[in-house]
Amino acid sequence: MVVAELKNIGKIYGKGEASTEALRGIELKIEKGDFWAIIGPSGSGKSTLLNILGCIDIPTSGEYFLNGQLVNKFTNSQLSAARNETISFIFQYFALLNEYTVYENIMLPLNCRKISVREKKQLVNYYMKRLGIEGLSKKKPTQISGGQQQRVAIARALVTKPDIILADEPTGALDRKTGEEVMKILHEINAEGKTIVVVTHDMEVAKAAKKQFYIEDGDGRIKE
Repeated sequence: MVVAELKNIGKIYGKGEASTEALRGIELKIEKGDFWAIIGPSGSGKSTLLNILGCIDIPTSGEYFLNGQLVNKFTNSQLSAARNETISFIFQYFALLNEYTVYENIMLPLNCRKISVREKKQLVNYYMKRLGIEGLSKKKPTQISGGQQQRVAIARALVTKPDIILADEPTGALDRKTGEEVMKILHEINAEGKTIVVVTHDMEVAKAAKKQFYIEDGDGRIKE
C-alpha cells in the first residue's frame, strides 16, 4: 500500500532573477512499512523534500499524494490535520519545550485531539514506558541527556499513531553510541510496521535503512 507518492516534484523559491530551484523532477513512492533514508550533501534539497513530505511546504510543480489524496489542493486546515494525524516529526535538536515536563511535551500533540483525557494519559504513559523514559516524566528537557531528549521526541512522534514518521538528522546532535541506540529504536518501530523516512548526511545511518534516495543540487535518484 502506497502511503506517499511524489510525481515530478519541483520547488522554486523566489521570483525572476532572484529565484532558486531547490528541487526538480523528484519521483518517489513510499509504501507502508518502508524505511527510507534521504541522503545528500548540505544544500542539496533534502530539507525541502522533507518539508514537502511533511506538508510544511507545497511544491511549485508536480503532484504529491498522501494516502491517495492530492496534497497540492489541501486547504491550510487540511495541511494542519495531516501534520497532526498522518505525519509526525523527529528533529535533530529535539524541539522540546523547556518550560514543560517530559510528560507534558509528549502530551502536546494530543491536546487538539477529540479523545478522552483518560485515553490521552494512557497513550502518553504507554509510549513513555515503550521508550524507557517513564521515570523521567516530571523532569524538564534541560534536566536530562541528549539521548533521553531524543527518546522523548520519539515518544511524542509516536503518541498520535501517525502513518509516517519523518526524522530530520535524528542522530546529528548525539554521540555515536547514543545515535546507534536511537537508530535501534527506529528500526524496532519500523519492524512493528511503522513507515519511517530519515534525512541524513551520515552514510552509516543511511546504510541502516532499507532503501536510499540520493539527492544533489535538487535532483534525486533511488540508490540501487
